[in-house]
Amino acid sequence: MLFNIFVPGLLLSSLASASPSASRPKRAASILPLSTKGRDIIDANGDVFHFVSTNWPGHQEIMIPEGLQHSSIQDIVAWFPKFGLNSVRLTFAIEMIDDYLANSPNQTLEKSVINALGQSNGTKVLNQILSYNPQFTKNTTRLQVWDAVGKELSKQGVIIHLDNHVSKAFWCCADDDGNGWFGEKFFGVESWKRGLAFMAKHAKENWPTYSSIGLRNELRPAKVSEPVDWYTWYVHMTAAADAVHKADPDSLIFFSGLAYDTYIDPIPLGKTLNGTAGKSSANKTAKFVPGEFAYKDKIVLEIHKYDFEATQDDCATFKRKWYQKGFQAINPADPATKYLFPLVISEWGFIHNGTYWNQTTYAKCLVEMVKEYQVSWQHWELSGSFYLQTRPGRKPLETIIAGEEFWGLLDYNWTAIRSPITLENSLYKMIGALNG
Repeated sequence: MLFNIFVPGLLLSSLASASPSASRPKRAASILPLSTKGRDIIDANGDVFHFVSTNWPGHQEIMIPEGLQHSSIQDIVAWFPKFGLNSVRLTFAIEMIDDYLANSPNQTLEKSVINALGQSNGTKVLNQILSYNPQFTKNTTRLQVWDAVGKELSKQGVIIHLDNHVSKAFWCCADDDGNGWFGEKFFGVESWKRGLAFMAKHAKENWPTYSSIGLRNELRPAKVSEPVDWYTWYVHMTAAADAVHKADPDSLIFFSGLAYDTYIDPIPLGKTLNGTAGKSSANKTAKFVPGEFAYKDKIVLEIHKYDFEATQDDCATFKRKWYQKGFQAINPADPATKYLFPLVISEWGFIHNGTYWNQTTYAKCLVEMVKEYQVSWQHWELSGSFYLQTRPGRKPLETIIAGEEFWGLLDYNWTAIRSPITLENSLYKMIGALNG
């Protein structure tokens, strides 16, 4: 591993007092750009690099990273080295770029916050953001906030991975929420490709530790959309990757799978990607052949794994089932594997209530999977609370202002660890699985 990281069992008092190393920013910048070689991500020095990350959401209605009403950007970023993380998955909405390119008056902090939260709550939150982050004014734009975040992450040596979470800015995800599949109500393909290219180029030019971008989070079924099949996936995902590569040839490009990114095995297995009978993609096929792409040494596959069913599978069963969803990509010994790619677990996590970590086999088996296959991961998530959360798929639609995020590493006020025992038995063990 490039960075020194905290090992499981680290005294929490040491964690609380830890601070970024002075050499960290220089070392982080010096390993870029990243590329791929077979199953591995390789840094600029030729060493294997693993993303050891948590998610910092910025894709909801206000369209700036969460938590700035509770803390300064500098203090939030400082949590990454304190936790022993070398990178961040920053989630964004295409709507933010659409507004920027249209020169929308809604881009200012004042408009963004008040439009999302209402006059009373919005004014209160705006004043809190400006109090903790006095470098901003009510006329600071969303993109200027993102630039401040990107530059501070770079200053503190945190590698930046961008993720296009949604098009329309609100919480992800539900079937038929308009954000989940190409051609849905909010998922305009051309706007999406334009937004990806814009963010890759902008990040490359402005954030020294920017490294990579995820094309789309959790593609999922939709009734009113283009056909939901692997052929349609191929057409649009490869076109988006082309757009990103032209905007920034150095960027790694993350490809997510189907069904909320729970499987992507047809790609490493080299399967024929078929259209759907009776739809516009009927009788159409494609094959994802990495050597045919200009970005062939920039392709990373990503997969998600949650535990909503509270499984009690033993770890051998857990790993066998999950392996079939896409881990063939990193196993050159598997005779079924046609193409090797790096694989990143770009979302995993659970409630930090101090007990759940030990109520299922999920936490333990995740650690075993990472240790056995040596895969990068990006935990869900840093946030202790949200500005606003609109939950699609709930009837009636549920909107929560200033809601607490019990899955977050931090507490509601973003000032302390939410559950030390959960970290000791999940995050720190996941770090140890790549550091042993």
